[in-house]
Amino acid sequence: MSTASHQIGWKTAAAIVVSNMIGTGIFTTLGFQLSDITNTYSIFLLWIIGGILALFGAFCYAELGSHFKGNGGDFIYLKETYHPLFGYLISWISLIIGFSSPVALAALAMSKYLSVFDYTFGNGFAMMAIFLVATTLSFSLKTSSRFHNFFTFIKIAFIIILVIVGVGLSGSPQIGNSLNFSNSWQKEIMLPAFATSLVFVTYSYTGWNSASYIAGEIKEVQKNLPKSLIIGTVFVTLSYLLVNYIMLKHAPVTQLAGKEDVMGEAAINMLGISFGKIVNIFIALQLIATISGYLWVGSRLTQAFARDTHIWKPLSKGNKKGIPVRAIFAHAVIAAIIILTGSFKEIFVYTAFILQLFASLAISTVYFLKKGDRTIFKSNAFYIFPTVFLLFSVYILYFTFIHNPKESMIGLGIIAVGIILYVIDKRLSGSKKDEGNAPEEN
Repeated sequence: MSTASHQIGWKTAAAIVVSNMIGTGIFTTLGFQLSDITNTYSIFLLWIIGGILALFGAFCYAELGSHFKGNGGDFIYLKETYHPLFGYLISWISLIIGFSSPVALAALAMSKYLSVFDYTFGNGFAMMAIFLVATTLSFSLKTSSRFHNFFTFIKIAFIIILVIVGVGLSGSPQIGNSLNFSNSWQKEIMLPAFATSLVFVTYSYTGWNSASYIAGEIKEVQKNLPKSLIIGTVFVTLSYLLVNYIMLKHAPVTQLAGKEDVMGEAAINMLGISFGKIVNIFIALQLIATISGYLWVGSRLTQAFARDTHIWKPLSKGNKKGIPVRAIFAHAVIAAIIILTGSFKEIFVYTAFILQLFASLAISTVYFLKKGDRTIFKSNAFYIFPTVFLLFSVYILYFTFIHNPKESMIGLGIIAVGIILYVIDKRLSGSKKDEGNAPEEN
């Protein structure tokens, strides 16, 4: 159990939630959505639904995190309620996809946004950024907190200034915009593309559960965990709606559709080339907090998971100050490999698909909590939250699988590898126990 000197308050926990949520998704996914969905009401509805689902999920995780104390998050919830296999799988997924893929995507987005300058920032730069952040997080909890809070401050200040400037400035009549407030939204929300666009949105909200993974490092967890989750999620939802409005207001659909660096395109239209490049720099800087947040939280989950395994046992060890350095660099190495093995959109889709699937499994564990186990929501009306979340998840997963079968199968294939590794790990652990119990020869 962490001592008070090695624990964080709700502000740092909320900073982790905000930094894990605001990052790659909001600054890249609008271009993918505009390929099929162009009505502004439809776009806003996507992000409102995503925010509601994230908030409902945060309510569920607040209860789960308060009940299952200590670090581990989904690993603990699934292991204690369903079966150790599910705990193993969520940890395997978190190691390979859940926390390593977002790190890779954030680093790739950094290089994409910085490529507005004459020098081309490629995969090498993205991987270097990951390892520099990993090194910074390897010293102590105090150093990690200061580093993370500094870049999260940049992230939040940048978002606030961007919103004020973007809303205040008039759009250019010559350039045009993507704002469309017609009645076409009524048809668009019935399209399969609306459901598949939700997978990009739900990915962009990934991180609403992040503080629950480090519950063991939060002071007064029953009070501060729900506070950090809810404040972080509400702030991010409002930010997402306003940032999308700015991008739609300052760039036409033809300029944004299918592109990753959509905010950069809108910023150049909004402020001119020189100031637009400065916006690109700040987008890249705020992505450092995203990389930091995922490496921080992911390493704690991997450390908790590794303690109970044979194959991954070495990753459970920390340094003298308790920092899981091996786990941090394991995520960094995997993120670097991901960068070298897929396109941005392909990585995005299979990551979003598999994270939605396992978020649904984790949320379903609240049904195992009895009324007396809940410390925040005592009424049975609480079950509205997980039920709505799961119904939308089924809707999203079905259409994502139908329209992106290749990426979905990649995700399912990674799960299959995890099942094989679980079987191998159990056998190795069993063999070691048998050797330890074997009688000594005379």
